[in-house]
Amino acid sequence: MSETSAADDPLADALLAARLFLIAPAALGGMTLRGGGPARDALLAALKSAGLTMRKLPAHVDDERLLGGVDIAASLAAGKAISQAGILTEAACARAALLVPMAERMPDALAGKLSQVFDCAGESAPNGLILLDDGIDPEEAPRLSLTERLAFQVDLSQSQFHGTAILPPASKGIPLSQVDTLSEEALTALTQTAAAFDIHTVRPLLFAQTTARAHASLFGRSEVSEQDLKAAVRLVLAPRALHLPQTSENEPEPPPETPKDQPQNDKSADNSDPGERDLDDILVEAAQAAIPADLLAQLTSGKAKRPAQGSGAGQKRKSALRGKPLGIRPGLPRGGARLALVDSLRAAVPWQPMRRRERVGAGGEDSGAIIMRKGDLRVKRFEERMGKVTIFCVDASGSAAAARLAEAKGAVELMLAQVYVTRSEVALVAFRGESAELLLPPTRSLTRARRALAELPGGGGTPLASGLNIAHELADMIAARGRTPSLVVLTDGRGNIAADGSPGRAQASEDAQAAAKAIHSAGYEGLVIDIAARPGPHAPELAKTMGARFLALPMADAKMLHKAISAATTANAQNTKTAA
Repeated sequence: MSETSAADDPLADALLAARLFLIAPAALGGMTLRGGGPARDALLAALKSAGLTMRKLPAHVDDERLLGGVDIAASLAAGKAISQAGILTEAACARAALLVPMAERMPDALAGKLSQVFDCAGESAPNGLILLDDGIDPEEAPRLSLTERLAFQVDLSQSQFHGTAILPPASKGIPLSQVDTLSEEALTALTQTAAAFDIHTVRPLLFAQTTARAHASLFGRSEVSEQDLKAAVRLVLAPRALHLPQTSENEPEPPPETPKDQPQNDKSADNSDPGERDLDDILVEAAQAAIPADLLAQLTSGKAKRPAQGSGAGQKRKSALRGKPLGIRPGLPRGGARLALVDSLRAAVPWQPMRRRERVGAGGEDSGAIIMRKGDLRVKRFEERMGKVTIFCVDASGSAAAARLAEAKGAVELMLAQVYVTRSEVALVAFRGESAELLLPPTRSLTRARRALAELPGGGGTPLASGLNIAHELADMIAARGRTPSLVVLTDGRGNIAADGSPGRAQASEDAQAAAKAIHSAGYEGLVIDIAARPGPHAPELAKTMGARFLALPMADAKMLHKAISAATTANAQNTKTAA
């Protein structure tokens, strides 16, 4: 890379992190590389060219292949149990790093096993871990139990690099053992910087210390300098920031100016340097400069959350027949469960000599066949993701039609196209006049959805309670069929038609609140959008009663409305999973 591209592209810091990782792979753990493309391929190629051996971890590896176990084919041929080494052992013997593709889809059980191996195995563990994060949404991320054990979290999704990346050798480098430990001032500055960004775990601080020493080693310094600390903060602490430092509004007043007649040889005057700043302030500024602008804005507003686990496409449930494999467990193949024949044989093979001796001792004959017991049987487990259905409940009354019904239709159509791409389903409920109507049952047909939107008229009263009741009934029906419903209500919140169709704002408001409470009690995910030109208090009250998120977007077009709905839905899913 050229100096210009290295300064502007995130690949520059990724290459620096790779060089530091090669200096102390065991102490730094490894790297998380988010975003595919030429930049990540170039970085992996650079690591290989620098001498790092990598062993790829299959997506659906079982325990025997991961940790080692019985080689079923060799055991059957030899008539005795033959052991085989697992991938982790093979990688450790070859001093290779473990490369994990699609790490954002890794099951919790596998992440737990890897975490335990890297914590306890020592020399028998692989030479580091490299997670390839191909997630697109913010909520798609590798398991926190793994990422917190890796020093570097690199985001290459915005890289514009195309070419071949090379890790330049450190000609002036010295061994890490020759670098002094950090001073008390440096340790205090790192600790205060981590606390300022709401990082309260010990591992990032340990990684930052090792990174600072490795950076000094890379450039031939036996003592850790301010430049090394800045690099450690930028590479280790900045990607983990959860909040920006809180600045006090009532800052202390500057000290009064020194009178002209005061002696100039005062000790405090000699020791004070107006250009000198605390080290922790310098490190905080370095961390802020390394945080992307969009994430910086989220941190400023306090909206940034830890990445949730999973894709958010729908809730998960255990299944005996289909879905993502979860591994094998002892059990009988009943209730539709599938027998894992190979794993059952693998469990029975080690006991064959003992069972044959028991059979011969009891007067039986040794036929050479595999002797199976009930406890040897293994069944397969699967995890099936429940389909998600987004129910759009649209206010088509006169007040909404006069305001932004056209924008609401456009936003709903954009959302329909989005959920169509994710292979989920959509439904459309409209309320106007004296009642509500299910215009579109749950479907994946984008053509039907567009036709239903085009035929949606506007005008008349606002039977808000009826619309919410219809949406609630539909959500109950969807949940009963094993799918996950979510409600998006577009309304100004000012109902004037009661649930029985009679006019009257007072009764209409009571019925709407009762319908909203019922939705909240059912626990359905919801979002209320105020589509009035001038947002009032009615829609926020409705959202609060529903237990849903609220958005007020005056003067917004369909694209802006669609972006806001997507952002709010993602944030709601993150908050729900983080709380869980």
